Amino acid sequence: MSEETTELPEEHQQWLRDLSGIVNDYPSLSLEPESELGGLACDARGALARKGTPQGLRERTAYTILLYATSGYVAGRVSAIPVFRSYFEALDGIRATLDPVTCACQDGAHPSGIGGEAGIEAGVHLLTEEGRALFARYCSPEQLAAYDCEAFLAGLAEDALGQVREGFDKTFSDVDVSYLDNEFVGADGHIDIIEIQKALGREWEDNEAPVALWSAQRWLSGDVRDEERLGLLLCLWMGTVRTAGGLPPAYARYARAAFATIDTAVACGHPLHPWSAAGVDRVAQERAVKHLYAPKAHPDTPVPPGLSARELWDCPVQHAELARTALASLGEGEDEDA
Repeated sequence: MSEETTELPEEHQQWLRDLSGIVNDYPSLSLEPESELGGLACDARGALARKGTPQGLRERTAYTILLYATSGYVAGRVSAIPVFRSYFEALDGIRATLDPVTCACQDGAHPSGIGGEAGIEAGVHLLTEEGRALFARYCSPEQLAAYDCEAFLAGLAEDALGQVREGFDKTFSDVDVSYLDNEFVGADGHIDIIEIQKALGREWEDNEAPVALWSAQRWLSGDVRDEERLGLLLCLWMGTVRTAGGLPPAYARYARAAFATIDTAVACGHPLHPWSAAGVDRVAQERAVKHLYAPKAHPDTPVPPGLSARELWDCPVQHAELARTALASLGEGEDEDA
């Protein structure tokens, strides 16, 4: 590389910006994070074919660091099974090429603090000879060599695999929300719709997804009294459509199954139904449900008297509308085998 080179090629600079935006949970609007990360893992797998060559060794170091740096985002934010599969395959493949006993580094010589954006910076630079030359300006030859240490890379690959596996299990495996029984079911066995609404109102606790899952499982169990069905359906709907980023697959499959039990091939002569008056405002929706189930304690409601009749609330068409909008927000389910 000529001495005049002072920065990465524009293509790699853009890649660095894109990946940094993803791990900071602020991706570019023109970027699809799951597609970008899936491509990264596929490139890492492809580089394994060049193992043992100078290029292959550079790529192994760079891709291991990049996969490690992005593993937290994959674990916590990705819901596409192919991306998880690609990470598993890439990291397993990399681990198979590493022999930790070859480490000759002094104690404490392995790099630290290379998660997230710092790891993106290091990984993108270490991918090419030109990038390494730039990176070497800020570290000693011994420090640069430590990035290539097989024991160091094996540790990163192991940590990344563990994090991605934990994220996969959390996203796709069954989640136990039975602890909510103590909060949502009274001593007499009745479902406390007001308590569920209070939980939904505590947005800072990110309660929507657990509430949706609990409501869906309760609905599917059939352990619901007639007077509770409407309230539980509304709680399920609110938890489903209000969850930022959509329900994780482990939650969504129960919600999808619950809404699928509602007959959508129905008709009525009502021009409007009560839920339409609640609009899209979270607080207004909560006020409407609380008033429906505890009108004396919660007299304020966005639903006008002309739409407050219980027969309108219980109209099968309103239930069908709730089911259709919720199913649309859930989209189609994925095969969860990995």
